[in-house]
Amino acid sequence: QVQLVESGGGLGQAGGSLTLSCAASGRTFSTYTMGWFRQAPGKAREFVAAIRWSGGATYYADSVKGRFTISRDNAKNTVYLRMNSLKPEDTGVYYCAAGDPIIVTTLNYIYWGQGTQVTVSS
Repeated sequence: QVQLVESGGGLGQAGGSLTLSCAASGRTFSTYTMGWFRQAPGKAREFVAAIRWSGGATYYADSVKGRFTISRDNAKNTVYLRMNSLKPEDTGVYYCAAGDPIIVTTLNYIYWGQGTQVTVSS
């Protein structure tokens, strides 16, 4: 069993930066692929970024590529999402997920956090 708790959300300005953290409990954290997803009001949850268990492979949605960076610290059971050059369209609830999906952009993760709100003002 893995429990995920996101933090670091809040209000940001366009062009600014925010860093999200996701702390995981459970000794199997290091074996899972970790993903970040977001959901804007009235829209479906969408893939943002993912990182394989070793940290050697990272994946990004086209909309955040070059602006967001995902990283993980297996010793601390934590995954991060550094968000630079924020845009108003980055607004939404950001969710952390853990699992072993074949295709990381799908919702096929085993565990999900409760989410943290990110609001970007123009």
